[in-house]
Amino acid sequence: MDVTDVDSRPRLGQIVRILRGRDAGKYAIVIGLEEPHFVWLADGDQRKFDRPKKKNVKHIQMTNVISEEVADVVENFGRVNNAKLRYALNQYLLQCGKLEQKGE
Repeated sequence: MDVTDVDSRPRLGQIVRILRGRDAGKYAIVIGLEEPHFVWLADGDQRKFDRPKKKNVKHIQMTNVISEEVADVVENFGRVNNAKLRYALNQYLLQCGKLEQKGE
């Protein structure tokens, strides 16, 4: 992946799948960019907004989904609450069928 390519760069609010490390296989949201090779990720549950994970873009798989609500809040206020991150991730996972409903 060429990080100089505009289309392959992660954007604020983009949902990504973590490929390497302790959190491999989990999904998170990009809440910060550190050019040219790093992003800051949070999921609102295990990885809160106050303690995001710095990841190399080579170690994540970007989806085509961008949570506009999360992106707008981060751009305007500089932070987003963890409930909004969890909600955006859960909506994406339910839509893709990757999250089982609790209960029956």
